[in-house]
Amino acid sequence: MKQNVPVGDLRVGMYVELPLSWTEHDFLRSKFKLTAPDQIVAIRAHGLTEVRVDFARSDVPPPVAPQALGELEYISHSDALVDPKDQAPPALWNPDSLVPVELREAVHDRRLAPEQKAKAVYQHSREMMLRMLDAPSAENIRASKAALSSVSDLILSDDQTARNLLRITAHDFYTYTHSVNVGIISLMLAKTLFRNSDGHDMHELGAGFFLHDLGKIMVDAAIINKPARLDEGEMRRMRIHPYQGYKLLRDADALTEECRIIVMEHHELMDGGGYPKRTRGDQIHIYGRICCIADVFDALTAERSYKKAMTPFDALTLMRDKMPNHFDRQLFNSFVTLFR
Repeated sequence: MKQNVPVGDLRVGMYVELPLSWTEHDFLRSKFKLTAPDQIVAIRAHGLTEVRVDFARSDVPPPVAPQALGELEYISHSDALVDPKDQAPPALWNPDSLVPVELREAVHDRRLAPEQKAKAVYQHSREMMLRMLDAPSAENIRASKAALSSVSDLILSDDQTARNLLRITAHDFYTYTHSVNVGIISLMLAKTLFRNSDGHDMHELGAGFFLHDLGKIMVDAAIINKPARLDEGEMRRMRIHPYQGYKLLRDADALTEECRIIVMEHHELMDGGGYPKRTRGDQIHIYGRICCIADVFDALTAERSYKKAMTPFDALTLMRDKMPNHFDRQLFNSFVTLFR
């Protein structure tokens, strides 16, 4: 059975048929089974919006078609909140296969030079986040949290590797890449702020930063992957993701309440103009304020179809001059020092 599948819905294990000749792409063949997340990234880079998938030759079952629209609108096009427990995650990954072996090896390999270690940790952290977002079961969330604790330890204890991680962050804006970037950047700021304090659980904090956008799995993929600015209706649907991420972590019994607040508050602004609760000023937890700065910075320095990536200097200048009331000024001043 063959079916057209949006590129944003592609999964490892699908047998794809690219609508391109072999001279128009970088793959060895135009028909092949997806075996790695980077192949999906490469397909996106070719500007394709959908590809043909042969499910008879795939390891992944075809998606279930939504029921006809009736009194209840299909969830991917509504503002309704869905209980994550009512949505069965794809059977692609489990806690035993979720974390790449290479990630564990890179984190603990003392023979690797800082640049090599940073490159390996970054690549395989992105791979793990993509897998977890594909299959966000409670067990997988907890497994990713355990792996992220090791990554956090590395950032906190190895300054050279941490600096290299900060330098090599990619500039696409896929959710899994953005999650890793914001995790690294936020934890680097928290490291600067809390270095001499015993009052913060940095493992919990690091996991909260990396998982800040978990709730986006509850938003229609067409909105997440839209190659243009969102309209007001799409933004209303996007604004559910902090609460949905909070619920996913709460229902998985993962992270402390303080760190789940990161997920809830990472889009709240100091002037009260953020979402989902329009919380303002010191009512926003300091962890949420940290994540907000990193989130906006990574968004500005990411390449999108409708805008070019800004340099770190230009992004920081814009944040200082055009968004003076969005961020905690003291935290922002500390954030700037990371890029000197």
